[in-house]
Amino acid sequence: MGWNILSWALPAIMALLLLSAGIQDARTREIANWKNAAIALMAPLWWVAIGLDPWPGMAIQLGVAAFVFALFVGAFAIGQMGGGDVKLIGALALWLAPFRLLDMLLMMSLAGGALTIVFMIERRWRPREGPVEVPYGVAIAVAGLLMFREPLLNQFTQ
Repeated sequence: MGWNILSWALPAIMALLLLSAGIQDARTREIANWKNAAIALMAPLWWVAIGLDPWPGMAIQLGVAAFVFALFVGAFAIGQMGGGDVKLIGALALWLAPFRLLDMLLMMSLAGGALTIVFMIERRWRPREGPVEVPYGVAIAVAGLLMFREPLLNQFTQ
């Protein structure tokens, strides 16, 4: 990947945005649209930084991200996910190669399951009315950060 400013600055900015989105979702159960938009709009710069070819590389990224976004819009439509969570997954899908995206979705599912268990236990100790609301943006942010630990940390070992 080489030592250039885009190859480490973009993942660093994206990591800060993910961290901020996870914290915001934990506090308010919302993720600001500008954070999702910033993550999505930085993806083409990332593609250039890593030397991704316009065809088929960038086209594949766009197609896979659109498919994943559409899949999670279905979860939103039936009330299983929030809109900010769906947009964050779609934005992250633009950054990750298809197999890395599958890894991220698996990590997200595991983190989300663990988070759900924690919230269910907490609900038992402090009963409240209504359904358990899990800030799934936290699980998405954790999975995204885990996926980008390598591009960030490998810059300092080369």
